[in-house]
Amino acid sequence: MSLPEIVSRGEWRAARAELLLKEKAATRARDALNAERRGLPMVEVDEEYVFEGGDGKATLLDLFEDRRQLVVYHFMFAPEWDAGCRSCSGFLDQVGHLAHLHARDTSFAAVSRAPYPKILPFKARMGWTLPWYSSYGSGFNRDFEVTLEREGELVERPGLSCFLRDRERVFHTYTTYERGLDGLGSTTSLLDLTALGRQEEWEEPKGRASAFGAPAGSERVRYHDEYED
Repeated sequence: MSLPEIVSRGEWRAARAELLLKEKAATRARDALNAERRGLPMVEVDEEYVFEGGDGKATLLDLFEDRRQLVVYHFMFAPEWDAGCRSCSGFLDQVGHLAHLHARDTSFAAVSRAPYPKILPFKARMGWTLPWYSSYGSGFNRDFEVTLEREGELVERPGLSCFLRDRERVFHTYTTYERGLDGLGSTTSLLDLTALGRQEEWEEPKGRASAFGAPAGSERVRYHDEYED
């Protein structure tokens, strides 16, 4: 195994300070990229998709659970598979307590092509309580390009899509696939992909931090069992 060079504490501090400059530059570049992402146009979703979940049939609007935004993780689980994708399972294992997303008026759900009776026992096996829906029989996965046809066969790929609701109208704002999922899973990383972002005062464009009449930024963060509905 090739290990890092052994140096004195002073040499380490100097090297760390040099790297810190690059890390700060990367943070500023990420902030600028997130602001550009929030400036993307959006597309209205007219298709009447039907999903199946723990409470039976549901529409895409139902997946919002009356919140303003929705993040959908496209979980790879084809109808003929006996279990969900291992990598997708690792992703869901990293998703934080949903109360922190809910506090920013954002819902989260996983969606797979497998029929719900296949999803349910696997979800129980993994010990997950987050919402998970089946899109079996609908064109949802194909329309959002996570189920593709290659050489006459259907193949799955992981992805994540963000949606914004204006009353009864639903808009698609963002989707990323495969390596675009690297580093995601935390509350802030998921919010960074949405149209409204983290809703903090320092973010661009201005005016979205207190869009819901609630405290902005870190003032809104609570223990997950202390949020009010």
